Amino acid sequence: MNGSKSETILIGTTVQLKSTDAATTTVSIAGASLPISKEVKSLGVILDDHLRFDSHVRAVVKACAYHTHALRHVRHLLTTELATTIAYSIVATRLNYCNSLLYGAPEATLDKLQRAQNNLARVVTCSARRSSAKPLLESLHWLPVRQHCIYQLATVTYKVQSTVTPAYLHSLLIPRAPARSLRSGSAKRLIVPRTRTVIGSRAFSIAAPTVWNALPDNVVNDASLTIFKKQLKTHLFDCC
Repeated sequence: MNGSKSETILIGTTVQLKSTDAATTTVSIAGASLPISKEVKSLGVILDDHLRFDSHVRAVVKACAYHTHALRHVRHLLTTELATTIAYSIVATRLNYCNSLLYGAPEATLDKLQRAQNNLARVVTCSARRSSAKPLLESLHWLPVRQHCIYQLATVTYKVQSTVTPAYLHSLLIPRAPARSLRSGSAKRLIVPRTRTVIGSRAFSIAAPTVWNALPDNVVNDASLTIFKKQLKTHLFDCC
């Protein structure tokens, strides 16, 4: 590792961070003494020490607002199909990028992303600014932000189980063996480890089995990724 190009961050609960703030101010990496940051950026995602993702969401919402405003100016020149394609490729992809990390994030954080998606849907459909966004999202076949977080996490869980890669994630998914033979025993379910903290419940080893076990049998038993994603999206639309 190159110490001069490294960043450090301590992630934990408020109590845990308070207990370490006074004792730990720097970390030694490859001979370099690095100060501990409150935020670091990795692969386009801003991580904060509480994993609330407030700074990351603010950056995403700001970028989405800029492009949504630009699209509004030229919307009257575009067909609905073209406007939908542009909106999804330039704006919606920013909303959806790595949003499986946002599973379990504070409601206020997710509400900001949802408002950005709602505004985009109104622009694409040429609707009034105060019109209800729910039917607009349904007409565009866009999952709301919370459901899309679940969709992404469930899809990753399916891929990890079916391909056994990456190994470090597959090792965190432990199949659940029923204590006795049941009709539902054929459904592929996972063991959910126990945790005592909210931030701990957002770990992949806990969040992935929790989301997976909440899916109906007809979704988790599909052998094809394409069919699984189709059934999953239909299920999440029904839920919302």
